[in-house]
Amino acid sequence: MLTHAELLQLKRWNTPTIYNGWEQITSRDPAADAFNPEETRDFMPQMGPMVGYAVTVVIEPSNKSHRESNPGAWNEYRHYVASQPGPKIVCVQDIDTPRVIGSFWGEVNSNAHRALGCIGTIVDGAIRDVDEMANAGFKALARRLCVGHAHVHPVRWNCEVEVFGRKVNPGDLIHADKHGFLVVAPGEQTQLLEASRFMDANECETVIPAARGSAGLPSEEILANLADAGAQFGENVRRKFQRDGEW
Repeated sequence: MLTHAELLQLKRWNTPTIYNGWEQITSRDPAADAFNPEETRDFMPQMGPMVGYAVTVVIEPSNKSHRESNPGAWNEYRHYVASQPGPKIVCVQDIDTPRVIGSFWGEVNSNAHRALGCIGTIVDGAIRDVDEMANAGFKALARRLCVGHAHVHPVRWNCEVEVFGRKVNPGDLIHADKHGFLVVAPGEQTQLLEASRFMDANECETVIPAARGSAGLPSEEILANLADAGAQFGENVRRKFQRDGEW
């Protein structure tokens, strides 16, 4: 797992910047296996990015039979959450989606999860008490708001879930902000900070200054400056990540 200091540094960048680093170190397809393919909404953009490890739960607010079949589910689920290392992001698959029948989240549940070391949630369903959740320091990416909780009850947990079209497993590292969220598997996490830091610096030292410094120049010079900067950017990436086939 990453250190607290490393997680704090990852939180300093937005999720697209972390993606730029991640795509250099992953063996997965960055067009297919990275972030949410379905649109989500950040209801607390003022809180900035959140970074943490996934804990997972499945709910079905429309089905009251879950309360009858497993009355001890809440206690068992909370013991699971408490046992996992943090900081934690609760990834909730709502079986009722795309319908919204009830909300897993509100003022009480967000405060309870905050006490258990959770910093936020990605829920493929609804939230309510949005101001109270923000006041608790609990960030949420969700599909929409709703009024009631209906028959919300944990159905299963500590399992693979699918939220906004992206599969998430317990222990995956999540980086999320107003753009969406990135899912980083355990084997990719240790290199993520260095890769993201490098890619951000590479942009700031090549293409961005070339573009800003070319304002007012003739078009031919602008194009030449951008071409040279782009070539340097690409060469820096090649030397950093592809030397001897690895870095």
